[in-house]
Amino acid sequence: MMDHALRTISYIADIGNIVVLMARRRMPRSASQDCIETTPGAQEGKKQYKMVCHVFESEDAQLIAQSIGQAFSVAYQEFLRANGINPEDLSQKEYSDIISTQEMYNDDLVHFSNSENCKELQLEKLKGEILGVVVVESGWGSILPTVILANMMNGGPAARSGKLSIGDQIMSINGTSLVGLPLATCQGIIKGLKNQTQVKLNIVSCPPVTTVLIKRPDLKYQLGFSVQNGIICSLMRGGIAERGGVRVGHRIIEINGQSVVATAHEKIVQALSNSVGEIHMKTMPAAMFRLLTGQETPLYI
Repeated sequence: MMDHALRTISYIADIGNIVVLMARRRMPRSASQDCIETTPGAQEGKKQYKMVCHVFESEDAQLIAQSIGQAFSVAYQEFLRANGINPEDLSQKEYSDIISTQEMYNDDLVHFSNSENCKELQLEKLKGEILGVVVVESGWGSILPTVILANMMNGGPAARSGKLSIGDQIMSINGTSLVGLPLATCQGIIKGLKNQTQVKLNIVSCPPVTTVLIKRPDLKYQLGFSVQNGIICSLMRGGIAERGGVRVGHRIIEINGQSVVATAHEKIVQALSNSVGEIHMKTMPAAMFRLLTGQETPLYI
């Protein structure tokens, strides 16, 4: 666990005597990846990450989680200093008091624990027929990093079944877990279904759009996340943004009821910086957004 830098930890929680810690680790670039990423239309310099999930059992589970939380608190103070804000102007106790009054909004743990959202599906298809789906990464901000159904081919087995929806997270295929696997590996597993006539999927039903509610009582409380070209690229753990359901790798599509799809980066930052009270946002995984808006052509597998 000590091999992970604090900034790479995306999730920490204690459940009874269990501590769950999730961290992202950058994957080494291969020559083939370099070729792919420098082809026309590809995103140059895109970093590839994998998720590592650690599950520990200890009588001190709560203490361990609290200790890591304190480390994030220290990091937050450094974040304030780096942005020209004196941490003494916003005492840790004052900030902690604000956090303690706020419940997790749209908490992934609650959603994934609800049996009504978890489904086991049986799909029928012709031998030699592709499943007809496009999947994207759920992102390292998700409690269970896996793939999300981002598109379905008209008339394909997935669409014909009527059992799947855009936004569903695929946990396993024919008994093989996809949790924590790189996107390319998951795609390979799906491609390997071509000669099969029956496919068993375990999914968690999720809406394609994530609703966020940030409660910011005063401008002196930093939101604790950063945005680049409308995409959430970093998140301060333990802050009001995390409490509100902000997810790294998501594209912001709406702020307080106003669409920001075509809004310049500077105006998005200004709108967020000047907002107080309840800040309502709608977001979705950036890769899914590009597919749904026609910025990328779906490649069905």
